[in-house]
Amino acid sequence: MGFELDDSIREDFLAEAGEIVEKLSEELVEIEQAPDDKDLLNSIFRGFHTIKGGAGFLNVGALVDLCHATEEAFDSLRKGELTLDAEIMDAVLQALDLIGDMLASVAAGADPEPAPAVLTATIRGFIDRKPDAAAAAGPSEPPPESPVVADMAPPSEGADPPGDPSVDPIEAEFDQIVAQARQQQQAEAAVTAVASSDSDEITDDEFEALLDQLQESGQAEHLAHAAAAKADAEPETAEPAPAEPAAPVESNVTPMPTAERPAASGNGQAKPAAAESTVRVNVSRLDAVMNLVGELVLVRNRLTNLGSNLGNDELNKAVANLDLVTADLQNGVMQTRMQPIRKVFSRFPRLARDAARSLNKEIELTMSGEDTDLDKNLVEALADPLVHLVRNSMDHGIEPPDERERAGKPRAGKVHLAAQQEGEHIIITVRDDGRGMDPEKLKQKAVEKGVISAEAAEKLSRNDCFDLIFQAGFTTCEKVSDISGRGVGMDVVKTRIGSLNGNVEIESEIGKGTCVSVRVPLTLAILPTLMVRLATNTYAFPLSQVIEVFSLATERVHQVSGRDVIMVRGKPLPVIFLSRLLERLDHDEGNAGIYVVVLQVGNSAVGFVTDDVLGQEEVVIKPLGRILQKVPGFAGATITGDGHIALIFDVNGLMKRVRLAA
Repeated sequence: MGFELDDSIREDFLAEAGEIVEKLSEELVEIEQAPDDKDLLNSIFRGFHTIKGGAGFLNVGALVDLCHATEEAFDSLRKGELTLDAEIMDAVLQALDLIGDMLASVAAGADPEPAPAVLTATIRGFIDRKPDAAAAAGPSEPPPESPVVADMAPPSEGADPPGDPSVDPIEAEFDQIVAQARQQQQAEAAVTAVASSDSDEITDDEFEALLDQLQESGQAEHLAHAAAAKADAEPETAEPAPAEPAAPVESNVTPMPTAERPAASGNGQAKPAAAESTVRVNVSRLDAVMNLVGELVLVRNRLTNLGSNLGNDELNKAVANLDLVTADLQNGVMQTRMQPIRKVFSRFPRLARDAARSLNKEIELTMSGEDTDLDKNLVEALADPLVHLVRNSMDHGIEPPDERERAGKPRAGKVHLAAQQEGEHIIITVRDDGRGMDPEKLKQKAVEKGVISAEAAEKLSRNDCFDLIFQAGFTTCEKVSDISGRGVGMDVVKTRIGSLNGNVEIESEIGKGTCVSVRVPLTLAILPTLMVRLATNTYAFPLSQVIEVFSLATERVHQVSGRDVIMVRGKPLPVIFLSRLLERLDHDEGNAGIYVVVLQVGNSAVGFVTDDVLGQEEVVIKPLGRILQKVPGFAGATITGDGHIALIFDVNGLMKRVRLAA
């Protein structure tokens, strides 16, 4: 593999190829619904062609061969020589999966394994259908433009057509060698001209065309020496054989407007091109900058606290200015880490297509809010939970077509995936128009599987019943399928979303469908918290889960079924004394006044009792040491404004400790 090249070239190729694979995954599903869409066919063709060109430049033969086969298949499809069907689509999607695996191997510095011979043969077998299809369709004119340079340069002027017995085969082969050598010379001359020009930039279309020419000339590199000898024997004034010009190749990068392209000046030299508006930056660099901003936030908090204690006006003004600059810097760095949630949503059209075929269902997937931005780390962390939710909706929610028809519904079930920003949070919903969930059946299943006792099941509210599906080992599926039914997945969703300081809510109506809502913060890099005091120590609750705070006299706390409860606006609210939960032996609960921090835990509210509430503060989460990492209830630690260390609560972990203590 050609890894003697600069690593940056390989990284750029992998980044662009990864984006193309994601786009192809969406487009292949779309083209199955609109097989005559010429724009889509051309776009898919160009996608495989671009990956093939880059792989050829890096000498990744296995990737070149597979992309070449799929490229040829779509070349026949866009020319009308083939008709798209499910058999072709299954093979192409399998090829796309293998292309993704090959790119992963290249990223790891390994040589990719060649595609199975049976798959390549299958795809090429589709291409072999061309003569019959072309004969049935009758003569057709070639497209006006082709984004692919011909594999062979045309013969020089005056050469006899191929197959003419009057032509000496050796002379014909030599003419072919000369034509290829000239094509290589033209390509190299073009590259040299670009490199020596005043501008160091070329357009994407020009780069694609040059790459094609270089790749084609490289396929006959062993013939170049003979061609060079022939070229030396020719007069210097000989006219070069006309070569077919390379048609422009579109790329997934928006080309520069005409006004911004380099234009020739009066002396024949190109004017300087406009500077690029974007630049690729390694994520690790962004993470390092974000960590430094986090440290700056801690210093700001410390200075703010010192300024308020010293009462120095000049110091307070300087700290206030630092506060503004730090906030702007923090916001700017966070914006650089933002990505559209489309990065996650793009995988679901393919998932819906595969699920429909596997389950023998008709499923229509629609999406909205794909341009909603959130932190890159959250985009990656949400991928698996959302896959579980969408699969669960398709498997458990959407009924088989015949069942839907009997219920007076369209045969095709609908699943809608949406995202929107609300303040400092992102709300993602997965909604279907399926059979819905029956709370009573959920309780019955939970009792049968031993998830809860019959007595506890009777006390569950409607929302509590829906939350049962997040219990480990709980499933309503009667048989195991390739998609679900094993009792795993939904509990992972709950745990994963909880670790992101988010929560999941379910609304469902029998016969009409189910809606699962996921609520997560925009970023996890810097966490807004509510600081509280217990005895002599400071702790932090994630502000995103705080509903309200109020003071309360201890005599208003009552025992109900062995649990501490207080009445808030006529409704019982379970409360948990942090001093007991954390086993603080140095704590005195005889205080006349206490503070209750009410937090959102799933679909319920729980009050945590503490000694004092210190106020809001933005903190940077620092990982706990190995000794404390496995202690449930803590997400990390931070340094407070007064220089002390504060533990940050993991609310879901605290509730786990409550259940263990019960």
